[in-house]
Amino acid sequence: MKRILIISDGKPGHLNQSIAFCKIKNISYDILEVKFKSRFYKLLSYVFDKFNFFTDSLFEEHKNYYPEFYDAIISAGSGTYYFNKLIAQKYNKKSIALMLPKSYKYSNFYYIIAQEHDHPVLLDNLLAIPLNLSYSSPKGFIEKNKNKKSLAIIIGGDNGVFSMQYHIIKEKLDEIFKNYPDYLKYVTTSRRTSSKIETLVDEYDFDYKLIYSKEPNINPIGDFIAVCDEFFITIDSTSMLSEVRANSDAKINIIELKSKKENTKYHKLASIINDMDEKLDFVKILKRVKI
Repeated sequence: MKRILIISDGKPGHLNQSIAFCKIKNISYDILEVKFKSRFYKLLSYVFDKFNFFTDSLFEEHKNYYPEFYDAIISAGSGTYYFNKLIAQKYNKKSIALMLPKSYKYSNFYYIIAQEHDHPVLLDNLLAIPLNLSYSSPKGFIEKNKNKKSLAIIIGGDNGVFSMQYHIIKEKLDEIFKNYPDYLKYVTTSRRTSSKIETLVDEYDFDYKLIYSKEPNINPIGDFIAVCDEFFITIDSTSMLSEVRANSDAKINIIELKSKKENTKYHKLASIINDMDEKLDFVKILKRVKI
């Protein structure tokens, strides 16, 4: 039976894409978390990679692993690509990068699976996909109500491109409660949601409410995808936009925020989402990536 070793940088958004790949391909996996000793060592890895020099001395101590047991190495995030290549080169394994591994050579990856909004170059070993890889399954937080339609609101927060203003979210929540009186309404905030916005959300009478700062270990997105007929998602939440569109045929309404920049990858992804009206068949898309 085939098995994959996932290299993780500890960031859930990156790790979840690697796990999704394995689940979509129906391949077993183990996870190895690694971390550069410092930013200097990470910068040094870019130089070493250009000269095909690979060493694990750039990384902090990590748990034991047995590369010979695996058919491929996969990872997402700049903190993982060098270690991914290191194992692949040393043990002659297939090396797969999720997202565009900028600053590293593309040629010695077995495959790169990159998002279209990163404008990847055309290469034989590169597969461009419109959305982040994701695999969704409900956790049992919400049950489907056969007699009522339901909608979900997913709220992110400030980042380098967008600022989330109180009045924008309040106006959108008021509008939703006015226009969808007969719908069950679910909401979740996220790690980046400010306390001010979370306090605002908490004032509304939702049928299910997840305030991230109060319950950071609960993720209801899989349940939303399983039961909801419509979504409202803030434009900054790229991973949530991708996950919902990749796994649901429901209508998606993107909540626009004040933008500090224009024509970014966030805007590109929003445009892609707006042009899609059904979920993606990732099983079919990933068939060309042979393990």
